[in-house]
Amino acid sequence: MKGKRFSTEEKVRILREVDGGKSIVEVCREKNISDVTFHRWRKQFGHMNLNEARRLKELERENTELKKMLADAMLAKKVLEYALEKKL
Repeated sequence: MKGKRFSTEEKVRILREVDGGKSIVEVCREKNISDVTFHRWRKQFGHMNLNEARRLKELERENTELKKMLADAMLAKKVLEYALEKKL
């Protein structure tokens, strides 16, 4: 069974609790995550502060929108090329 999905900000907050003096085992037990998950998060987000994590999330969202726009533009181009082939 899958557990709760944590946001990027929540992951960074959990990592900062350990930096604040709590033990890894204690934090993992409180948040109901495994040690492996904690260390994976530390590898991925350990160097970030909360503002950087928010910025990362914003950039990922923007990147997704840009990819969708590119796909739409490429589809429109293909449709126009197909229409021109049929006309000629």
